[in-house]
Amino acid sequence: MGSHAGGVSGMRDEWGGILTRAGQKFEKMVVLDADVSPATRAKKFAEAFPDRFLQLGCSEQNVVSVAAGISTMGLIPVTSMFACFLSKRAADQVAISVALSHLNVKLCGSYAGLTTPNTGPTHQSIDDVNIMRGMPGMVVMEAADAVELEQIMEASLEYTGPTYVRIVRCPCPRVVPDDYQFQMGKAPTLREGGDVTVLGSGLTVSMCLQAADILAGKGIAAEVINISTIKPIDAEAIAASAAKTGFVLTVENHSIIGGVGSAAAEVLVEQCPVPMHRVGINDSFGKSGLLDNILKNFGLTPDNIASRCEQFLAGVRS
Repeated sequence: MGSHAGGVSGMRDEWGGILTRAGQKFEKMVVLDADVSPATRAKKFAEAFPDRFLQLGCSEQNVVSVAAGISTMGLIPVTSMFACFLSKRAADQVAISVALSHLNVKLCGSYAGLTTPNTGPTHQSIDDVNIMRGMPGMVVMEAADAVELEQIMEASLEYTGPTYVRIVRCPCPRVVPDDYQFQMGKAPTLREGGDVTVLGSGLTVSMCLQAADILAGKGIAAEVINISTIKPIDAEAIAASAAKTGFVLTVENHSIIGGVGSAAAEVLVEQCPVPMHRVGINDSFGKSGLLDNILKNFGLTPDNIASRCEQFLAGVRS
Protein backbone atom coordinates (compact mmCIF):
# COMPACT_ATOMS: atom_id res chain seq x y z
CA MET A 1 0.00 0.00 0.00
CA GLY A 2 3.04 2.22 -0.09
CA SER A 3 1.89 3.88 -3.31
CA HIS A 4 -0.79 5.64 -1.31
CA ALA A 5 1.62 7.62 0.83
CA GLY A 6 1.33 11.32 0.27
CA GLY A 7 -1.45 10.93 -2.32
CA VAL A 8 0.72 12.72 -4.92
CA SER A 9 -1.01 11.01 -7.84
CA GLY A 10 -3.78 8.52 -8.29
CA MET A 11 -7.38 8.15 -9.34
CA ARG A 12 -7.93 11.91 -9.33
CA ASP A 13 -5.25 12.25 -12.03
CA GLU A 14 -7.09 9.65 -14.11
CA TRP A 15 -10.37 11.50 -13.56
CA GLY A 16 -9.44 14.52 -15.68
CA GLY A 17 -8.64 12.34 -18.67
CA ILE A 18 -11.73 10.21 -18.17
CA LEU A 19 -13.96 13.29 -18.15
CA THR A 20 -12.27 14.68 -21.25
CA ARG A 21 -12.59 11.44 -23.23
CA ALA A 22 -16.23 11.16 -22.17
CA GLY A 23 -16.79 14.72 -23.37
CA GLN A 24 -15.50 13.75 -26.80
CA LYS A 25 -18.01 10.92 -27.03
CA PHE A 26 -21.02 12.58 -25.36
CA GLU A 27 -21.54 15.98 -26.96
CA LYS A 28 -24.38 16.91 -24.58
CA MET A 29 -22.22 16.39 -21.51
CA VAL A 30 -21.58 19.49 -19.37
CA VAL A 31 -19.36 19.56 -16.26
CA LEU A 32 -20.26 21.72 -13.25
CA ASP A 33 -17.60 22.52 -10.66
CA ALA A 34 -17.64 23.91 -7.12
CA ASP A 35 -14.22 25.58 -7.17
CA VAL A 36 -12.29 22.31 -6.85
CA SER A 37 -11.34 21.56 -10.48
CA PRO A 38 -7.57 21.86 -9.88
CA ALA A 39 -7.84 19.35 -7.03
CA THR A 40 -10.16 16.90 -8.78
CA ARG A 41 -8.37 17.44 -12.14
CA ALA A 42 -11.68 18.37 -13.79
CA LYS A 43 -9.76 21.39 -15.08
CA LYS A 44 -8.59 19.14 -17.92
CA PHE A 45 -12.17 18.99 -19.16
CA ALA A 46 -12.46 22.77 -18.77
CA GLU A 47 -9.38 23.26 -20.95
CA ALA A 48 -10.71 20.90 -23.63
CA PHE A 49 -14.32 22.14 -23.59
CA PRO A 50 -14.43 25.64 -22.07
CA ASP A 51 -17.94 26.26 -23.38
CA ARG A 52 -19.22 23.11 -21.64
CA PHE A 53 -17.72 23.80 -18.22
CA LEU A 54 -19.43 25.83 -15.49
CA GLN A 55 -17.45 27.13 -12.52
CA LEU A 56 -20.03 28.00 -9.86
CA GLY A 57 -17.76 28.55 -6.87
CA CYS A 58 -18.03 27.02 -3.39
CA SER A 59 -21.78 26.54 -3.62
CA GLU A 60 -22.50 22.84 -3.70
CA GLN A 61 -26.25 23.23 -3.23
CA ASN A 62 -26.41 25.64 -6.15
CA VAL A 63 -24.30 23.35 -8.33
CA VAL A 64 -26.80 20.53 -7.89
CA SER A 65 -29.78 22.85 -8.47
CA VAL A 66 -28.25 24.24 -11.66
CA ALA A 67 -27.44 20.70 -12.81
CA ALA A 68 -31.07 19.71 -12.28
CA GLY A 69 -32.22 22.66 -14.41
CA ILE A 70 -29.70 21.95 -17.16
CA SER A 71 -30.82 18.33 -17.36
CA THR A 72 -34.34 19.44 -18.32
CA MET A 73 -32.88 21.14 -21.39
CA GLY A 74 -31.62 17.89 -22.88
CA LEU A 75 -28.04 18.26 -21.69
CA ILE A 76 -26.23 15.73 -19.47
CA PRO A 77 -24.81 17.55 -16.42
CA VAL A 78 -21.92 16.02 -14.48
CA THR A 79 -21.26 17.55 -11.07
CA SER A 80 -17.62 17.06 -10.13
CA MET A 81 -16.88 17.96 -6.52
CA PHE A 82 -15.71 16.56 -3.19
CA ALA A 83 -17.84 13.62 -2.04
CA CYS A 84 -18.17 14.96 1.51
CA PHE A 85 -19.78 18.23 0.41
CA LEU A 86 -21.84 16.72 -2.41
CA SER A 87 -23.40 14.10 -0.14
CA LYS A 88 -24.06 16.27 2.92
CA ARG A 89 -24.22 19.97 2.06
CA ALA A 90 -26.25 19.34 -1.07
CA ALA A 91 -28.28 16.37 0.22
CA ASP A 92 -31.57 18.28 0.13
CA GLN A 93 -31.01 19.47 -3.43
CA VAL A 94 -30.01 15.94 -4.50
CA ALA A 95 -33.19 14.52 -2.96
CA ILE A 96 -35.70 17.17 -4.03
CA SER A 97 -34.27 18.63 -7.24
CA VAL A 98 -32.72 15.47 -8.71
CA ALA A 99 -33.98 12.21 -7.20
CA LEU A 100 -37.63 13.15 -6.71
CA SER A 101 -37.99 14.06 -10.39
CA HIS A 102 -35.61 11.27 -11.48
CA LEU A 103 -33.59 13.75 -13.52
CA ASN A 104 -30.65 12.77 -15.69
CA VAL A 105 -27.92 14.21 -13.44
CA LYS A 106 -24.55 12.52 -12.93
CA LEU A 107 -23.24 13.20 -9.42
CA CYS A 108 -19.53 12.49 -9.04
CA GLY A 109 -17.91 12.63 -5.62
CA SER A 110 -14.11 12.73 -5.48
CA TYR A 111 -11.80 12.15 -2.50
CA ALA A 112 -14.22 9.51 -1.21
CA GLY A 113 -13.84 7.79 2.13
CA LEU A 114 -10.61 8.35 4.01
CA THR A 115 -8.64 9.41 0.93
CA THR A 116 -8.34 13.10 1.73
CA PRO A 117 -6.03 12.37 4.66
CA ASN A 118 -4.43 15.66 5.63
CA THR A 119 -7.70 17.59 5.86
CA GLY A 120 -9.15 14.96 8.16
CA PRO A 121 -12.70 14.27 9.36
CA THR A 122 -14.35 17.37 7.85
CA HIS A 123 -13.38 16.29 4.34
CA GLN A 124 -13.61 12.50 4.67
CA SER A 125 -16.86 11.17 3.23
CA ILE A 126 -17.38 8.03 5.27
CA ASP A 127 -21.19 8.17 5.05
CA ASP A 128 -21.83 9.19 1.43
CA VAL A 129 -22.84 5.69 0.31
CA ASN A 130 -25.35 5.54 3.15
CA ILE A 131 -26.81 8.91 2.13
CA MET A 132 -26.87 8.34 -1.62
CA ARG A 133 -28.19 4.80 -1.65
CA GLY A 134 -31.05 6.01 0.52
CA MET A 135 -32.18 8.34 -2.28
CA PRO A 136 -35.04 6.65 -4.20
CA GLY A 137 -34.04 5.76 -7.75
CA MET A 138 -30.36 6.70 -7.28
CA VAL A 139 -27.76 4.38 -8.84
CA VAL A 140 -24.58 4.21 -6.72
CA MET A 141 -21.27 3.00 -8.18
CA GLU A 142 -17.62 2.84 -7.16
CA ALA A 143 -14.69 1.72 -9.30
CA ALA A 144 -11.98 -0.66 -8.16
CA ASP A 145 -9.41 0.84 -10.56
CA ALA A 146 -9.04 3.47 -13.27
CA VAL A 147 -10.05 1.10 -16.07
CA GLU A 148 -13.32 0.34 -14.35
CA LEU A 149 -13.85 4.02 -13.50
CA GLU A 150 -13.78 4.96 -17.18
CA GLN A 151 -16.29 2.23 -17.98
CA ILE A 152 -18.51 3.24 -15.05
CA MET A 153 -18.52 6.85 -16.23
CA GLU A 154 -19.50 5.80 -19.74
CA ALA A 155 -22.28 3.55 -18.40
CA SER A 156 -23.48 6.41 -16.21
CA LEU A 157 -23.70 8.77 -19.18
CA GLU A 158 -25.55 6.20 -21.26
CA TYR A 159 -28.06 5.57 -18.46
CA THR A 160 -31.07 7.87 -18.19
CA GLY A 161 -31.58 8.87 -14.58
CA PRO A 162 -29.62 10.03 -11.52
CA THR A 163 -26.33 8.33 -10.68
CA TYR A 164 -23.71 8.77 -7.98
CA VAL A 165 -20.12 7.80 -8.81
CA ARG A 166 -17.74 7.55 -5.86
CA ILE A 167 -14.05 8.30 -6.63
CA VAL A 168 -11.03 8.04 -4.34
CA ARG A 169 -8.06 10.40 -4.44
CA CYS A 170 -5.23 7.87 -4.16
CA PRO A 171 -3.87 5.26 -6.58
CA CYS A 172 -5.79 2.00 -7.05
CA PRO A 173 -3.80 -0.94 -8.48
CA ARG A 174 -5.22 -2.49 -11.66
CA VAL A 175 -7.46 -5.40 -10.71
CA VAL A 176 -9.89 -5.94 -13.61
CA PRO A 177 -8.84 -8.23 -16.49
CA ASP A 178 -7.99 -7.00 -19.99
CA ASP A 179 -11.34 -8.16 -21.39
CA TYR A 180 -13.34 -6.60 -18.55
CA GLN A 181 -16.64 -4.94 -19.35
CA PHE A 182 -18.51 -3.16 -16.57
CA GLN A 183 -22.23 -3.91 -16.36
CA MET A 184 -24.40 -1.73 -14.16
CA GLY A 185 -26.00 -3.85 -11.44
CA LYS A 186 -23.56 -6.75 -11.80
CA ALA A 187 -20.86 -7.73 -9.29
CA PRO A 188 -18.02 -9.57 -11.05
CA THR A 189 -16.12 -12.36 -9.32
CA LEU A 190 -12.40 -11.56 -9.54
CA ARG A 191 -11.21 -14.68 -7.73
CA GLU A 192 -12.92 -18.04 -7.23
CA GLY A 193 -12.94 -19.73 -3.84
CA GLY A 194 -15.03 -22.08 -1.74
CA ASP A 195 -14.28 -21.24 1.91
CA VAL A 196 -15.38 -17.63 2.37
CA THR A 197 -16.91 -14.87 0.24
CA VAL A 198 -15.08 -11.54 0.46
CA LEU A 199 -16.97 -8.52 -0.88
CA GLY A 200 -14.93 -5.41 -1.61
CA SER A 201 -15.71 -2.07 -3.22
CA GLY A 202 -13.46 0.58 -4.74
CA LEU A 203 -10.15 1.04 -2.96
CA THR A 204 -10.60 -2.14 -0.91
CA VAL A 205 -10.93 -4.57 -3.83
CA SER A 206 -7.16 -4.76 -4.37
CA MET A 207 -6.74 -5.22 -0.59
CA CYS A 208 -9.21 -8.10 -0.67
CA LEU A 209 -7.31 -9.79 -3.49
CA GLN A 210 -4.03 -9.42 -1.59
CA ALA A 211 -5.73 -10.77 1.54
CA ALA A 212 -6.94 -13.76 -0.51
CA ASP A 213 -3.31 -14.48 -1.44
CA ILE A 214 -2.37 -14.46 2.25
CA LEU A 215 -5.30 -16.72 3.13
CA ALA A 216 -4.41 -19.12 0.31
CA GLY A 217 -1.04 -19.64 1.98
CA LYS A 218 -2.95 -20.81 5.05
CA GLY A 219 -5.24 -23.16 3.18
CA ILE A 220 -8.26 -20.84 3.01
CA ALA A 221 -9.78 -20.29 -0.44
CA ALA A 222 -11.43 -16.87 -0.53
CA GLU A 223 -13.82 -15.86 -3.29
CA VAL A 224 -13.41 -12.15 -4.04
CA ILE A 225 -16.31 -10.21 -5.54
CA ASN A 226 -16.14 -6.60 -6.73
CA ILE A 227 -19.22 -4.64 -5.61
CA SER A 228 -18.78 -1.90 -8.20
CA THR A 229 -22.52 -1.25 -8.32
CA ILE A 230 -23.56 -0.68 -4.73
CA LYS A 231 -27.14 0.12 -5.74
CA PRO A 232 -28.85 -1.72 -7.28
CA ILE A 233 -26.69 -4.36 -5.63
CA ASP A 234 -26.20 -7.72 -7.35
CA ALA A 235 -28.25 -9.79 -4.91
CA GLU A 236 -28.08 -12.87 -7.12
CA ALA A 237 -24.26 -12.95 -7.19
CA ILE A 238 -23.95 -12.33 -3.45
CA ALA A 239 -26.52 -14.96 -2.50
CA ALA A 240 -25.05 -17.54 -4.89
CA SER A 241 -21.54 -17.08 -3.52
CA ALA A 242 -22.78 -17.12 0.08
CA ALA A 243 -24.65 -20.38 -0.58
CA LYS A 244 -21.40 -21.87 -1.89
CA THR A 245 -19.04 -20.71 0.87
CA GLY A 246 -21.34 -20.31 3.87
CA PHE A 247 -19.45 -17.26 5.16
CA VAL A 248 -19.32 -13.61 4.02
CA LEU A 249 -16.87 -10.83 4.91
CA THR A 250 -17.29 -7.27 3.59
CA VAL A 251 -14.56 -4.62 3.35
CA GLU A 252 -15.18 -0.93 2.65
CA ASN A 253 -13.58 2.51 2.72
CA HIS A 254 -16.72 3.76 4.46
CA SER A 255 -18.62 3.37 7.69
CA ILE A 256 -19.91 -0.15 8.24
CA ILE A 257 -23.23 1.54 9.06
CA GLY A 258 -25.27 1.94 5.88
CA GLY A 259 -22.52 1.07 3.40
CA VAL A 260 -21.62 -2.04 1.41
CA GLY A 261 -21.69 -4.23 4.51
CA SER A 262 -25.21 -3.12 5.33
CA ALA A 263 -26.36 -3.56 1.73
CA ALA A 264 -24.92 -7.08 1.65
CA ALA A 265 -26.52 -7.92 5.01
CA GLU A 266 -29.91 -6.86 3.64
CA VAL A 267 -29.48 -9.33 0.78
CA LEU A 268 -28.27 -12.17 2.97
CA VAL A 269 -30.91 -11.89 5.68
CA GLU A 270 -33.64 -12.14 3.03
CA GLN A 271 -32.13 -14.59 0.56
CA CYS A 272 -29.30 -16.60 2.12
CA PRO A 273 -28.77 -16.19 5.87
CA VAL A 274 -25.16 -17.05 6.66
CA PRO A 275 -22.62 -15.75 9.21
CA MET A 276 -21.08 -12.46 8.06
CA HIS A 277 -18.54 -9.94 9.33
CA ARG A 278 -18.01 -6.31 8.31
CA VAL A 279 -14.63 -4.56 8.06
CA GLY A 280 -14.62 -0.77 7.72
CA ILE A 281 -14.99 2.36 9.83
CA ASN A 282 -16.82 1.38 12.99
CA ASP A 283 -19.10 4.27 14.10
CA SER A 284 -16.40 6.93 14.26
CA PHE A 285 -15.15 9.90 12.29
CA GLY A 286 -11.96 9.80 10.23
CA LYS A 287 -8.52 11.05 11.25
CA SER A 288 -5.79 13.31 9.88
CA GLY A 289 -2.39 11.97 8.87
CA LEU A 290 -0.66 9.92 6.21
CA LEU A 291 -3.14 7.77 4.33
CA ASP A 292 -1.23 4.55 4.95
CA ASN A 293 -1.36 5.21 8.68
CA ILE A 294 -5.06 6.09 8.60
CA LEU A 295 -5.93 2.95 6.63
CA LYS A 296 -3.92 0.86 9.07
CA ASN A 297 -5.68 2.54 12.01
CA PHE A 298 -9.04 1.44 10.64
CA GLY A 299 -7.86 -2.05 9.71
CA LEU A 300 -7.97 -1.46 5.97
CA THR A 301 -4.86 -3.44 5.05
CA PRO A 302 -4.49 -6.86 3.38
CA ASP A 303 -2.85 -8.33 6.50
CA ASN A 304 -5.65 -7.20 8.79
CA ILE A 305 -8.37 -8.29 6.37
CA ALA A 306 -6.80 -11.75 6.20
CA SER A 307 -6.42 -11.86 9.98
CA ARG A 308 -10.01 -10.75 10.57
CA CYS A 309 -11.18 -13.37 8.10
CA GLU A 310 -9.26 -16.10 9.92
CA GLN A 311 -10.63 -15.01 13.30
CA PHE A 312 -14.14 -14.81 11.91
CA LEU A 313 -14.00 -18.29 10.41
CA ALA A 314 -12.41 -19.79 13.51
CA GLY A 315 -15.03 -18.20 15.77
CA VAL A 316 -17.94 -19.38 13.66
CA ARG A 317 -16.62 -22.92 13.22
CA SER A 318 -15.61 -23.46 16.85
